[in-house]
Amino acid sequence: MVTEDDIRSAMKQVEDPELGVNVVDLGLLYGVNIDDEGNVILDMTLTSMGCPLTEQILGDSKAALEPLDGVRSVDVNWVWDPPWSPDAMTEEGRFLMKVMGYG
Repeated sequence: MVTEDDIRSAMKQVEDPELGVNVVDLGLLYGVNIDDEGNVILDMTLTSMGCPLTEQILGDSKAALEPLDGVRSVDVNWVWDPPWSPDAMTEEGRFLMKVMGYG
């Protein structure tokens, strides 16, 4: 059976298209829910509510997770509370943002 760690590791392949940094290190992945049948629901947010990239991030998430053994389906529950802030980034995320020329 797929684990939360498996999901979080695979989600590092999914980048925020505008920032070029993966969604895990940006702190956009709030939670991972996996039922007994392998249906995965990700609690995720975006850097802003008006971001038009939800469909792209959903598609990239499915492409990263559906090939994993034990995953039957993938969906995203968009979460706006608490709102994202740069404090949610990992140290790796902060480093990657600097490399990309932000901050």
